[in-house]
Amino acid sequence: MKRRTFLTTASATLTAPFVRSQSKVSLQGAIIGHGEHRYQVDLHWCQAKREQHPVKNCHEMVMDAQKRLIMITDEARNNVLIFDKNGQVLDAWTLKLKSGHGLTLDAREGKEYLWLCDPAGGAVAKTTLTGEVLLKLPHAKDCGAYDAITKYAPTEAAVAPNGDVYVADGYGSQFILHFDAQGHFIRKFGGQSTQAMNPGKFMQAHGVTIDLRGTEPLVLCTERVRNEFHWFTLAGEYVRSVYLPGAFMSRPVIAGDLLLSGVCFGMKPGDYRMWRERGFIIILDQDHRVISAPGGHAPEYDGDQVKLLLQDQPVFRNVHDVCVDDVGDLYGCQWNADQVYPYKLRRI
Repeated sequence: MKRRTFLTTASATLTAPFVRSQSKVSLQGAIIGHGEHRYQVDLHWCQAKREQHPVKNCHEMVMDAQKRLIMITDEARNNVLIFDKNGQVLDAWTLKLKSGHGLTLDAREGKEYLWLCDPAGGAVAKTTLTGEVLLKLPHAKDCGAYDAITKYAPTEAAVAPNGDVYVADGYGSQFILHFDAQGHFIRKFGGQSTQAMNPGKFMQAHGVTIDLRGTEPLVLCTERVRNEFHWFTLAGEYVRSVYLPGAFMSRPVIAGDLLLSGVCFGMKPGDYRMWRERGFIIILDQDHRVISAPGGHAPEYDGDQVKLLLQDQPVFRNVHDVCVDDVGDLYGCQWNADQVYPYKLRRI
């Protein structure tokens, strides 16, 4: 199938109902992944007690300098849960966000901060690791970024080396909003696309990070519906894209030289619709080639283009984020998966 036809077919599912796929099968202890990036599945890593620390969707997770795993949920009773590497809950707090979604760790000058995004409330906040709010970014309608009727639903924030903040409006109008470190609006770039192929524009700008692996920092965004990563300069100028057919990715995660992402939705062989419960994880090297797909089929290439990526083993339903710890183990957070806690993938 040609790329344009594939993308047109896939994007059409935005207005069609998702199709529920196969039932969950327990794969405790299974070995997944490829090459040097293979993992043993631990479905029972999390030791949280549901009556004390309930979750709805486990949206994103980061690791701090104390090697604690910090996770955001859309459960208002505990927007944030903090675990040790054995899965024990160390702390929990809430800002009573309507839909806790994006969570970014900002380390600078020997201190660490969190950036939380709430698409339902149109809110982006900087906090301490204990939940003290230090800064709230203005709503897009209040800082001149949007007019009064343009939808704003921020899904994630990223922080550049100079402290500037980039916010992905992934559930709103598909712009990346650029603020300075004090929260003053500078510019926006990207924006809504209705075309299957439109580099630098988005059908869903779901996630954003700062890519420091090259000669200059770049803003790296996921275009989930078109199965693409997009890179921009810090001034918002489009640089390049990488196309990964079949991978409806969540946010980009940089770990050393690697780029990872949770695949929230997938496809079936010969069926180019977006399917729930077809999630897996992708791992790319510094040349942007997929070198492992834990939970998916082994990646294959036709020249420089990876072939259709598909789920292999149904370890995950819908992977909303992947976190990498200090020894290379992975943690998979899921959306719409019966309120399941994160799974751990132990590198072998």
